[in-house]
This record gives sequence, structure tokens and C-alpha cells, in this order.
Amino acid sequence: MDIIVRGSKLEITSAMESYAKEKIGKLEKYLEDSSNAKATVLAKIHGHLHIVEVTIPLKNLILRAEEEQEDFYAAVDVVIDKLERQIRKNKTRITAKKNKEAKDFAYDYLQSIEEEPEEKIVKRKKIEVKPMDEEEAILQMELLGHQFYLFKDIETGEPSLVYKRKDGNYGIIEAE
Repeated sequence: MDIIVRGSKLEITSAMESYAKEKIGKLEKYLEDSSNAKATVLAKIHGHLHIVEVTIPLKNLILRAEEEQEDFYAAVDVVIDKLERQIRKNKTRITAKKNKEAKDFAYDYLQSIEEEPEEKIVKRKKIEVKPMDEEEAILQMELLGHQFYLFKDIETGEPSLVYKRKDGNYGIIEAE
């Protein structure tokens, strides 16, 4: 696997680079053809927090994880755990669907790992989607204490979703 480690507003030391490459290299055992895989590690600093983003594009899907920690090495460890969880989750979904993406993962190794319980829908809720503007939707979301809120955009009449981002700002997802 080709691993690229770079920093944004942060100088990557040789110790940081070798640690990241060593940890990400352990993911090769999960991949069927790791020689064609390319992992990109981006390390940033925001205040006193180290942010580590890892992206591994495969043939039919992209593995991506991001973590904020006060220590670069701790952030790398948590990102690797997240990526392993994604691989296991995708493996169980792919085998259930018998999808052609199954060629990306080394099943012999994954089957020897203790399987995580498959997630299932435990609650279904019907809501009335009311027409409102974005500011009112943000206010409703904050009043409910949720991380997202579904509403009908008063201008377009289409369903939209407002969500709270990690940086404290808001994002909007609009349906086409």
C-alpha cells in the first residue's frame, strides 16, 4: 500500500510519518489487493487539537475517517480503529448482498476476527415536515437538542436537512 503523510499548517516529523505508516500498514491485511491501494493521511492543528484524516480509495468504495485529539499519536490510533470498524461493517453488508465489491476485502482474515453485531433499525418515526426557512429550522433543531433537523424549504418546497458540523457551524443538505 502506498501511504502519503502530509501536514497542513503542521510540519510532519520523521517519527510522526513512520508511526502513521506503521499503523496504516496494518490495514493491508484486510485488503485483497493492497498493492494498488493508496492511503492519504492529512494532519492538521486546530487550536490545541491535532486532527488526523485518513482516506483510502478502493475500487468500489472509499474508506475515510477523521479524529481530533490533543495528541497526534492518539488521533492516529483512533482513526485506525474507525477504519477497521468501517471495513468490518462493509464486509458484513457486502457479503449479505453478494455485491461485486466483495473483491476488495480479504475474507479469510476478516472471518477469523470476532464479528461486530450487525446494526438494525430499532425505532421508526413519522414526522410532519413543515415549511420553514433555514434560520427557523436551525432554531427548531437547537430547541430539540438534535444534531440534525428535517424541514421543507419554504422557497423551493423541497425537503432539506440542516445539521450541526463538528466546527460548530451548520450545513444544509437539499434534495433534488
